[in-house]
Amino acid sequence: MPRFAANLTLLFNEVPFEQRFAAARHAGFDGVEFLFPYAWPEQQLAGWLREQGQTQVLFNLPPGDWEAGERGIAALPGRESEFRTGVEDAIRYARVLECRRLNCLAGLRAPGVDEARQWETLRENVRYAAGRLADEGITLCLEAINSRVDMPGFMLDTSSRVLQLIDEVGADNVRLQYDLYHMQIMEGDLIRTLQRLMPRIGHIQFADNPGRHEPGTGEINFRSIFRVLDEAGYDGWVSAEYRPLTTTEAGLGWLDG
Repeated sequence: MPRFAANLTLLFNEVPFEQRFAAARHAGFDGVEFLFPYAWPEQQLAGWLREQGQTQVLFNLPPGDWEAGERGIAALPGRESEFRTGVEDAIRYARVLECRRLNCLAGLRAPGVDEARQWETLRENVRYAAGRLADEGITLCLEAINSRVDMPGFMLDTSSRVLQLIDEVGADNVRLQYDLYHMQIMEGDLIRTLQRLMPRIGHIQFADNPGRHEPGTGEINFRSIFRVLDEAGYDGWVSAEYRPLTTTEAGLGWLDG
């Protein structure tokens, strides 16, 4: 079976955030991720990780004003300075948390802004971030998020769009973050796509579809997918990023294979 990590933003919400590390460890997760670390001091987060002997698998660059609906600022002209400051903040956390993968959320299409200009802004911001993270030995991931259900207007909504951007950036440390839930909605044919794109994938996340709940609640054949990952020799983390249908513990049957 793959190496599984728990996304603590979505899982183990039955307890306060600081207790989710222990809850994940008790459930068998050696790795954890969460959307953003910036609400907590980096040393405090590092302490919670050390107490449980866990690996910080990934977190996102600052996304702008999340509460106001922003979903990344990398594609927003005029926000380049803020983006670069966010890259430095993320690097500071990554150093302390010993996290070797960061994800950049591209953001939404901006009304009234030429899409070609947004794409150029995105490309140059990603190129800058890739260079800074390369200096730190960190991989930069770019995630395709579905624009049909969860994030209408998201700039990178298919794996092909992400790969186009990666090719234009031309940096060795940029990889596709492949989320099974989002790509089932946008593309389907998950197994063949994973097999084809495996050399370019830096991180994998999953939830079932529809509903974005745990495996076994929807249409995705996770047993087959996990087998394919093993057969392909994928040695990265596979992160559970779903909303439990009831409680987290009640929905962990998939871990038993």
